[in-house]
Amino acid sequence: MEDQTLELRGLMQADSRRPSPSAHKTRIIAVTSGKGGVGKTNLSVNMAIAYAQMGKKVILIDGDLGMANVNVLLNIVPQFNLMHVINKQKTMRDIILDTEFGIRFIAGANGFSKIANLTPAELDYFAEQFSQLANADIIIIDTGAGIAENVLRFVAAADEVLVVTTPEPTAITDAYGMIKIITTELTVREINIRLLVNRVHSADEAKRISDRIITSVAQFLNYKVDYIGFVYDDAAVQQSVIRQKPFIIVNPTSKPAQCVKHIVGRIEKMDYGSSESVSSFLRKFMRKK
Repeated sequence: MEDQTLELRGLMQADSRRPSPSAHKTRIIAVTSGKGGVGKTNLSVNMAIAYAQMGKKVILIDGDLGMANVNVLLNIVPQFNLMHVINKQKTMRDIILDTEFGIRFIAGANGFSKIANLTPAELDYFAEQFSQLANADIIIIDTGAGIAENVLRFVAAADEVLVVTTPEPTAITDAYGMIKIITTELTVREINIRLLVNRVHSADEAKRISDRIITSVAQFLNYKVDYIGFVYDDAAVQQSVIRQKPFIIVNPTSKPAQCVKHIVGRIEKMDYGSSESVSSFLRKFMRKK
């Protein structure tokens, strides 16, 4: 208990399916947060579009299985989702949607974590279907907030994890808590964690918050977290939500849009380990620990 108090004080102060070696390398990014309402989904959508504008083949998966709303920001009403594939009602080609923004979109579904309990035959089918995503350069997964089982599976399987926070004290504390869960409970491998501070009024404010979290993580968890950048609090974001069009499209010269482009550029310069294909993602998703 004393250790936990010190942690919080410091925080608030200072398978057998083996991919071919020649398989296309797909960068898989899970965007997550310790609490809801920090702008995680909006950032996932706009980052996906920023990648597409760089010429990348991008697939955006809505992994928020309880409160899926990526489709709302894209102004899309999906007819099918991943559960239709798991249940063998549809193929992956049937459910993946093209968008007007240059990205492709897959709707999530309640019960997606069911794949951990599939029979070998069912798993073979789903793995075969999921492998159809292997030609993507980037897959961004907008996870749910918090530490639900399906969230942790996405986090454990991704090449890298973006933890989103805001300047609110509760968001900062929950971001630290999320990182603590990732670093102490998900032991499959070393996970690349990047910290993104959303809705700030200045670069200095973002730096102070990131330093506080990163220092606490290093001191109490002995883990290195990279600060990947920040996004300004700006009216352009709310206006784009109302219009159901991403802010990077509605106002590409706005501060938030420029921030997202900068963040994507920084991620591209970072190593993301030895993941070979989407097949490795699926194996890690099932294993988790």
